[in-house]
Amino acid sequence: MSQENMVAIGDNIKRLDAVSKVTGEAAYPGDVEKEGQLWMKLRYSDRAHARVVAIDTQNAEALPGVVRIFTAKDVPHNEYGLVTKDQPVMCGPGSNSQVPGADTVRCYMDYVAAVVAESEAIAAQAAKLINVTYEDLPAVFSPEAAMEEGAPLIHVGNPNNVLCHYRIRKGDMEAGWAAAEVVVEGEYSTGYQEHAFLQPEAGLGYIDEQGRVTVVVAGQWVHEDQEQIYHALGLPQEQVRVVYPAIGGAFGGREDMSVQIVLALAAQNLRRPVKIIWSREESIQNHHKRHPVSIRAKWGATKDGKVVAAEATVIGDAGPYNYTTTKVMGNANLTCTGPYEILNIHIDTYGVLTNNIPTGAFRGFGGPQGALAAEGQMNRLAEALSMDPVEVRMRNVIREGSIASVGTPFPKGVSMPEVVEKCAVESYWAKDSSRGWSHKKAQQPTNPALRHGIGFACGFKNVGYSFGFPEQSWATIELHGKGDIEQVIVRAAGADVGQGAHTVFVQMAAAATGVALERVKLMGHDTAEAQTSGSASASRLTFMAGNAIKGAAELAMEMWRREERPAIATYQYQPPKTTPYDPMTGRSEPNFAYGYVAQAVEVEVDIETGHIRVVRVISANDVGKAVNTELVKAQIEGCVVQAQGYAIMENLISVEGKIRNPYLSTYLIPTVLDVPEEVKSVVLEYADPIGPWGARGMAEMPFLPLAPAVAAAVFDATGVWIDVLPMTPERVVAALRKQGIGIL
Repeated sequence: MSQENMVAIGDNIKRLDAVSKVTGEAAYPGDVEKEGQLWMKLRYSDRAHARVVAIDTQNAEALPGVVRIFTAKDVPHNEYGLVTKDQPVMCGPGSNSQVPGADTVRCYMDYVAAVVAESEAIAAQAAKLINVTYEDLPAVFSPEAAMEEGAPLIHVGNPNNVLCHYRIRKGDMEAGWAAAEVVVEGEYSTGYQEHAFLQPEAGLGYIDEQGRVTVVVAGQWVHEDQEQIYHALGLPQEQVRVVYPAIGGAFGGREDMSVQIVLALAAQNLRRPVKIIWSREESIQNHHKRHPVSIRAKWGATKDGKVVAAEATVIGDAGPYNYTTTKVMGNANLTCTGPYEILNIHIDTYGVLTNNIPTGAFRGFGGPQGALAAEGQMNRLAEALSMDPVEVRMRNVIREGSIASVGTPFPKGVSMPEVVEKCAVESYWAKDSSRGWSHKKAQQPTNPALRHGIGFACGFKNVGYSFGFPEQSWATIELHGKGDIEQVIVRAAGADVGQGAHTVFVQMAAAATGVALERVKLMGHDTAEAQTSGSASASRLTFMAGNAIKGAAELAMEMWRREERPAIATYQYQPPKTTPYDPMTGRSEPNFAYGYVAQAVEVEVDIETGHIRVVRVISANDVGKAVNTELVKAQIEGCVVQAQGYAIMENLISVEGKIRNPYLSTYLIPTVLDVPEEVKSVVLEYADPIGPWGARGMAEMPFLPLAPAVAAAVFDATGVWIDVLPMTPERVVAALRKQGIGIL
């Protein structure tokens, strides 16, 4: 085996699926076909909140080509949910569920029936012919209104519709405010964000050759999908199989169920393949979104720039079901005071039930909302103190041994100061030994309607599951051959949702076993082939699956050296345990590892139209160790552009629980013409003490600082703070005109 074919950690291996995806050969769920397949369409709720009194399927069943119509009474255990099983698979009478009020729809995306027919067109027509009788119930669409006494209850077990309430009580607030010489206050508000992944929800259910109910679908955790299915159908685990083909993006939008359970239900009952493909409109209307969050914040600092007190109230709109709200709002609670060591903190964070569309996981997972407030407050303090924004950060950022807001030290490997400094020097800043940090002003265009400004922000993002949620990852390594290792089989189920995880898995296995890349075969994306690797979320796959693969490889290599042929070893990696918030003080050990990020942004603001153009982004990211640098850079660039959409463009409009712009022609996401002129990816490698080869997870980090950095740059350009996302031209113009800026 020639040395030049050997693989090392840090090599820029081309993505294994690159050619098949570029040529169109890669099969996504919508591409998978089975002979004799039927088609499914869903009937969604017609109400935001109502009891389903009756479902009349007579006219629909009479339509030629209709095979079967499933309703709530057909689901053995009519309940599901990623964190808590609080949502019916289908809503209606006759439900067998532990969820109180399973006959009640609580938002427009609830399912009432699933129609299976000989063709997609017939199924769609039949779904419209179903007559549903409702008993309307009072609805509530504002989290603040939902928390008021006497508001309509979404679930009987949640007084005042509060799904979760987290507190942080650190230090002595009275002493903190007494020491504060400068106080700044702000109110921040973020909107929904649609995941807009490439392929809308699609899948195929069938019975495989071993008699298992099999679902081919796109998701983020095959074993979690499997659990949701076998629970709802009342089947043994081994009777359900989940397979992912190519996945057209996810970003958290595929963590919760969409079509998995209803496809399995139909396949199990009909014993024929059943297929479904959602339209883009269905996708936008019927999967969860990023949480809209409002934050009221008050920070105090001394004149030398040391933050001594921070208060905040954080309210997030959960929609009517948990999904991952309890975890997302826990993360917002942790990040809303930023990567700063502050002695005195008082935080109240609420996840509130409403009749809006459910909200759940989205890249950053509560961190972008928290960072908008934390970095907005820090930039306001810099302005109030006439201090450079990098200088004030360097006087407050967390360091090795710093105590977090939750009263415990950050895990070892804190690199926030180094990341801030590197971002500063790679962009617009310089450090003077006498004056500290300062930055040059943006060069202004000749057009008087255009203003340029520069902004800065930073943040930290957890790696892996938080707050006591069980964290683990399994991998198996098989070494085959006689004298030399001729083939390495890796069994690791972690989902590649487009980020290149499978390439990294194979690269790590090759490096750990000392073989060429072409000798490694990955068996993943199939519950029948591998044990759980956990979810493709929480920036965890490289870290968690990497440690599992590395551990399995070490065991297998020991067996190989003992001349065991084949050498097969399985390893379960479990990181240090985390703990939940103390309900009164918030004290906890929330995470076992973090990644650290800082960004500098230059924007151009048209004061006539309110249009913001992101000109340049410098993103410094500590990834611990870049297993594949080009894939890391791709993640940074993609993340920055997605965050740009969140910051200035993506305005999902919901009126009384109904989405009014469910099309990519009216919900605008960045195109190639919108991306910055430059995204400068600065990759730093301060090894994480427990990461595989030192690697940290990093796919979400670049999202967190972008919006607050843009807001700071807009202020630098115009002198106006804009604290509502997205910063659409209409909002920018209104804010500028309020300050007398721009041409009337």
